[in-house]
Amino acid sequence: MTIQPRTLKGFRDYLPQAAGSREWLIEKAKGVFRSFGYLPIDTPALEYTEILLGKGGAESDKQLYRFEDHGGRDVGLRFDLTVPLARYAAQHIGKLGTPFKRYHVGPVWRGENTQRGRYREFLQCDFDTIGTESLVADIECALVIHALFEQLGQRVQIHINNRKLLSGLLEKLDLGAQTVPVLRALDKLAKIGPQKVAQELEAQAGASPRQAREVLALAELEGDDQEILAGLRPMLAGSELGEQGLSELEEVLAGALAGGLPPGRLVLDVSIARGLDYYTGTIFETFLDALPGIGSCCSGGRYDDLASLYTSQRLPGIGASLGVDRLLAALEELDALPAGGASAPIFLPLFDADRLADYLALAAELRGQGLGVELYPEARKLGAQLKYADRRGHRLAVVIGGREWEAGTCQLKDLRSGESSEVSLEDLAAECRRRLGRDS
Repeated sequence: MTIQPRTLKGFRDYLPQAAGSREWLIEKAKGVFRSFGYLPIDTPALEYTEILLGKGGAESDKQLYRFEDHGGRDVGLRFDLTVPLARYAAQHIGKLGTPFKRYHVGPVWRGENTQRGRYREFLQCDFDTIGTESLVADIECALVIHALFEQLGQRVQIHINNRKLLSGLLEKLDLGAQTVPVLRALDKLAKIGPQKVAQELEAQAGASPRQAREVLALAELEGDDQEILAGLRPMLAGSELGEQGLSELEEVLAGALAGGLPPGRLVLDVSIARGLDYYTGTIFETFLDALPGIGSCCSGGRYDDLASLYTSQRLPGIGASLGVDRLLAALEELDALPAGGASAPIFLPLFDADRLADYLALAAELRGQGLGVELYPEARKLGAQLKYADRRGHRLAVVIGGREWEAGTCQLKDLRSGESSEVSLEDLAAECRRRLGRDS
């Protein structure tokens, strides 16, 4: 019986064009991370369940892919890269030292409902700084996000908030023990509106109508940064935690401007809450100017207590995650992805199987000079081989048969324009580089 080839809901295969686009995006991101001094790490896909449970909140726990392995251990697939980082830092910080700056690109799994640009298996691309409470790290986080999207040619608004504002207000309202359900409700504000959020605050957080109104009054403050800050001061007056959050916001906003962010790029938005429980201070969400409706394409924040679950050493952290699949979906919709092409720009047709050794030697010589070459594996008609090269997106074809081998020449064909010219084999590498815009 033939097995039907299919993929699970929320999972997908990547054909070469999509895989190439993802690789392009990741290489852009890695270049930015390295330019700020971040180092690469990796962690296992599977963790002990006790490492993962309760770290992202009840929703993350429900979405966890959890099972018993062959050794009878209770394990789960990581749902993000931040919780494994906290475990990693607690385990290895003695060797790493602090502050420790890392980036990590890897798949994560969440058993959630699928939607546009969102899957159950998806790639995260994170950068974090561990081991410092300095707001320089918070400022740098905003600068890295800005640099990422500059590299991609996209204008964005980076929305910033601080969890301490809400925590301070909840303390004043005697709702400090209800922070998690309040956050859950506020995280839905843009989707369900203030009336339903107020109802959820009353039902889930035990807030009175007055308390719900005051929580929403904070979340719905609007205006420019200075107007919002002015509106927050009387709301948070008397709360040490809330006033600390205000001070931190002002310092990060000023530092980002000093670090080169254009005015208006970093936007104070007290409505963002970030659904994960572990955030403690600065939080970020990033929206494309050209397609804001697709949602945040880069989010994160400060989590000063997460590693305390694994070690008595204080290891505060801050970082953000680039939403690779969501961002690729947006860039595709905006027609902002690079044109597909062969991974090797030069195509070498095989005319004569008896001279295979010569073709192999020529391909090796060109590769030795830094040029990508694909040799066709069968001696078929030239038209069929060139049709293959066109479909694959090769730039140049080196056409060489018996007469050319004897003369030490070849026909170098531009597969975009269709033009051909005779080139000596001695000059072939230099001419290929010139045609490809890679003169050395």
